[in-house]
Amino acid sequence: MDDFLLNNPLLKGMDQEKLQFIMNFAAKDKPTNMRDAMPFLLANMNQAKKQNIRFSNPEIQLIAEILSKDLPPAEKTKINKIMSMMLK
Repeated sequence: MDDFLLNNPLLKGMDQEKLQFIMNFAAKDKPTNMRDAMPFLLANMNQAKKQNIRFSNPEIQLIAEILSKDLPPAEKTKINKIMSMMLK
């Protein structure tokens, strides 16, 4: 796990099941383009829903950051715009 997650205050005191889901998500091979990233994100969020795991807006933003961390800047900007619209 990288420092990005280790030092994130959202993880402190987080429910163990939710924390495990986020750690597993962070460990997965993630898509390298927007076209594949959104289906990947939605599939993982649906899996969380099936496990009755619900995320707060800041936690969803964290998941989006994990997803977009290694994307090219233009792709990262697109994901951030979509996520900000979803969280309104």
